[in-house]
Amino acid sequence: MAADFGNLRYQSGFGNEFASADPRVPDALPEGQNSPQKCPHGLYAEQLSGTAFTAPRHTNQRSWLYRIRPSVIHTPFTPLNNQDVFAIDTTPTPNQTRWNPFPLPSKHERKDFADNIYTVAKGGSVGARSGLEIHVYSCNASMENRAVYNSDGDYLIVPQQGVLEVKTEFGLMRVEPLEICVIPQGIRFSVNVSGESRGYILEVYGTHFQIPDLGPIGANGLANPRDFQTPVAWFEDVDVENFEILNKYQGHWFKSVQDHSPFDVVGWHGNYCPYKYDLRKFMVINTVSFDHCDPSIFTVLTAPSLKPGTAIADFVIFPPRWGVATNTFRPPYFHRNCMSEYMGLIAGCYEAKETGFRPGGGSLHSIMTPHGPDALCFEKASNEELKPQRVAEGTMSFMFESSLHLFITNRAKNENIDVDYWKDWQPIKKHFKLPK
Repeated sequence: MAADFGNLRYQSGFGNEFASADPRVPDALPEGQNSPQKCPHGLYAEQLSGTAFTAPRHTNQRSWLYRIRPSVIHTPFTPLNNQDVFAIDTTPTPNQTRWNPFPLPSKHERKDFADNIYTVAKGGSVGARSGLEIHVYSCNASMENRAVYNSDGDYLIVPQQGVLEVKTEFGLMRVEPLEICVIPQGIRFSVNVSGESRGYILEVYGTHFQIPDLGPIGANGLANPRDFQTPVAWFEDVDVENFEILNKYQGHWFKSVQDHSPFDVVGWHGNYCPYKYDLRKFMVINTVSFDHCDPSIFTVLTAPSLKPGTAIADFVIFPPRWGVATNTFRPPYFHRNCMSEYMGLIAGCYEAKETGFRPGGGSLHSIMTPHGPDALCFEKASNEELKPQRVAEGTMSFMFESSLHLFITNRAKNENIDVDYWKDWQPIKKHFKLPK
């Protein structure tokens, strides 16, 4: 059965205990136990653990897969020949850094999703299981007889151009720009595209994404759990001579080969699974009195560290909304932050940088490096009439924010850089006048 991405069904909710069987085999799940002596229809039971077995119940994540063959059937892994792109710059820079839109593959080359993951920056330690990486992908071809999985951490994928048809062990997802998907650690997936595609990836290791606590906001708001969508079971029973399995392990890539598709899970149950979310469903919280709220009110997902209230990474968006603050400078204020901030732009024009920052590009403001609105934005916002207005209409920007220092990779330090970024702030005027 070929994958049909035209009319997909999903299960609703975040962190739920799901159970799903492909409609062709509705009784694929065993009753009353996880690992019977013989599974229905000759399937194999396989557990996928996303946390330690002994993690507290409210954080424990695992799923049981019932598949045609266990995933252990493959040849030994061997290194791929692209390790040089992952070497980090050993000379950190505190400078504000901005990248022009990352290039798409030329029409004369065929690049699929796994071929062209460009690592921009990383922080923490994959060996110590605490850290993150920021990538950009660009591709123009579908993955054929190939799948990828990440032994290091979770992938949060943000399409900027082109629709992704994502085939996973748990089922199928269609992810468009203005949507995101999360592929947790260890889950195998493949990506189909139609034409040129580009986007961003936030990878976190040693932790998983969760929706933030709401505190005094109350029971509803921000990203509501019901709007997250998890695929229903779907399988293919395909024998093929060379099906490649690509594995990211300790920051390096390896390849194995097997004689069948890994997407042979007929049914599954559990709470460790891929999911997608439509950013347009985010319920924005904002001031209706004065001052500019901190960007934490725009957090969609957070990957917490062991320090309460401090994240390995937050995924924050800046969607269309109303601005009504009285006697207030409404754009983001000038600030220095104890967090690293990587910004990306999916569509439109970012409110605090109307020139230079373009969809498909990015910027990094390192820990305690000053940043804020450019000169043009400051003058305009300081003098315009303060009436209710739509902010960021027709746009969507986002931020990967982290408590960790980020190191730019050698490749990203030397390619695609906007060398004039620092000039955005040079025209800022001195307005101070000594009182008479």
